[in-house]
Amino acid sequence: MATRRRTRKTGAAKHRSSWRGLMNFGLVSFPVEAFNALDRQTGDIHFHQVHAECHRRIQYKKFCPVHGEVSNEEIVSGYEYAKDKYVEVEPEELDALRSESERGLKIDAFVTPETVDPLYFDGRMYYLVPAGDSAQESYSVIVDAMEREGRYGVGRIVFSGKDQIALVRPVEGVLHMAMLNYEAEIRSPKTVARAVKKPANASRQVRLAQKLIEEWSSDDFDFSKYEDLHREKVEELIEAKVHGRDVVPPAEERPADVLSLMDALKKSLESQSNRRTKARGSRQKQRSA
Repeated sequence: MATRRRTRKTGAAKHRSSWRGLMNFGLVSFPVEAFNALDRQTGDIHFHQVHAECHRRIQYKKFCPVHGEVSNEEIVSGYEYAKDKYVEVEPEELDALRSESERGLKIDAFVTPETVDPLYFDGRMYYLVPAGDSAQESYSVIVDAMEREGRYGVGRIVFSGKDQIALVRPVEGVLHMAMLNYEAEIRSPKTVARAVKKPANASRQVRLAQKLIEEWSSDDFDFSKYEDLHREKVEELIEAKVHGRDVVPPAEERPADVLSLMDALKKSLESQSNRRTKARGSRQKQRSA
């Protein structure tokens, strides 16, 4: 069955910016806009909750225990300072607590790429572009300088009404901004996992594992080869059910034989070496053809 793929809109399609403000460090300052770097339309397939009897979508309504259902216009933000006692806080009041410079993106330091561990990334990513013609020169110069120095900028930004940490780096001539977690928000691995016990006399296994990692290493890794295969299967399932067709589940795979660590390392290394030998032979045939 042919898989239906969702195509991305190009050309005249416009994107809405998620944030606009000043990017600054030292006395250098220029306006930028942030656009989401992730295309959620090509992400997960979302299911809705529906009534099993009539297949109508389940609705969620907002209720006040005193006045019943209320509209969004009647809802405000409140902080509970005592049991069942709230004080209202308006968004404008929170915004007024910050000066104009604190509302922007302030770069505190430029660091090498390996300085920030991936553990700090919270998954939100944006492209920063110059906001207006007046920002073009400053933006272009900073991008070029960061590329030549091989440095990333780390700083603070007020985003979605909160103070956040951001990492800014050049990507193909454009600034890319990734939001970071605070140190206090990250759990130590020791809080969720017991201490790892190292086996005695495992030096031979470690050497084999190193050799296996070396064989599996790649200097021309292509990330674009990864596709969401499960999404394609879900799309096929939905299409089949919409048209009343039966879905044939995949055949059960034969369980792999249980191997000792040493045997598993040896067999994996042998298999990878064979694959590399075949690949080299194939490339040589193509060049000689």
